[in-house]
Amino acid sequence: MGQQDVLQRQITSAVLQLRLRSPFFATLALFARIQMTETVPTAATDGRDIFINERFWGELTPALRLGLMAHEVLHAALLHVPRRGTREPLLWNIAADIVVNGIILAQEGFELPAGHLRDKELEHLSVEEIYHLLQERRKQYTSFTTADLLWSNGPGRDGYAGLEEYWRQALQHAKTLAETMRHGTQSAGLERELTQMSAAQLDWRAYLWRFLVRTPNDFQGYDRRFIGQRLYLETLEGESVRVYVSVDTSGSIGSKEISLFLGEVVGILSAYPHLVASLYYADAACYGPYPLTERAEIPRPGGGGGTDFRPFFEAVQEEHKQADTQDGVCIYLTDGCGRFPEEAPALPVLWVLSPGGLQADKVPFGETVRLIPE
Repeated sequence: MGQQDVLQRQITSAVLQLRLRSPFFATLALFARIQMTETVPTAATDGRDIFINERFWGELTPALRLGLMAHEVLHAALLHVPRRGTREPLLWNIAADIVVNGIILAQEGFELPAGHLRDKELEHLSVEEIYHLLQERRKQYTSFTTADLLWSNGPGRDGYAGLEEYWRQALQHAKTLAETMRHGTQSAGLERELTQMSAAQLDWRAYLWRFLVRTPNDFQGYDRRFIGQRLYLETLEGESVRVYVSVDTSGSIGSKEISLFLGEVVGILSAYPHLVASLYYADAACYGPYPLTERAEIPRPGGGGGTDFRPFFEAVQEEHKQADTQDGVCIYLTDGCGRFPEEAPALPVLWVLSPGGLQADKVPFGETVRLIPE
């Protein structure tokens, strides 16, 4: 029997053993193509395939092999490669490892190779949140130099959509099998990562975290005891967070743009459980506010006239006076073609521009981000 045959039998055996420990992880492993190679020092994934160094694999005990396989397949299934976007690769890899290792070590009977990262204070957060927190803590991880997420040139929009659909089906199969066998996913960290994979294009957890937390890069006023209960937004000075969303429904906005915009509204609602959100539709006038919750049905858009951004900001100013918090953010989904206020509003503003809309440098205030055509 050749060396490759021996390795393949070992991989098959490991997947079978993984099924006894965790049907969820084992099902995901069946969706990944596992390749033995000398091109990586330990193990890695490009978002679809898993690559394992032959010599490194041979030095591991059976229990460590299970942990290694679970680690790489979770990176792939949770889309940690394409979710990076333009973030710093190594720091993103550290954040993703913290999440994945927390998920694995929350299961009974799993081990990870020596040198693995573990941060119990952070592992219940999403990778995006951990990344932002680590930007001021990078000195803690100066010895971490080996990345197991392979970037190449990125999968591109079409590649991301394909990966997302592929792993979404795999995750659904895995969850169904685990429930059938009465062996749940058993990890708050995993459930949190699964909610991160939404239909919205923008990473609203990261955007809102940065806009709404007054000191996003440290823990001033932060009670660490609550992190495992997901109450990390207690850093906010107010008791609630206000998000004011305006969807441009002027005559220059077509049905495709409206669909894109409403997809982002759904993403905003699913980002954080603490959000208090109001929706406005706006052309030359402003319609609303409509209270928004994650379970509420989004009202039918109205409008179709010219475009004037001022009525929305005037309405928000009045509504925010009645709010029980000083914290808030305005999010305007538009093509950017309209009349802006002469002065920037008091609240921070994020302009979400449609494909082909106004150039970002023409927006007089706030931050801009552009959606990608479907």
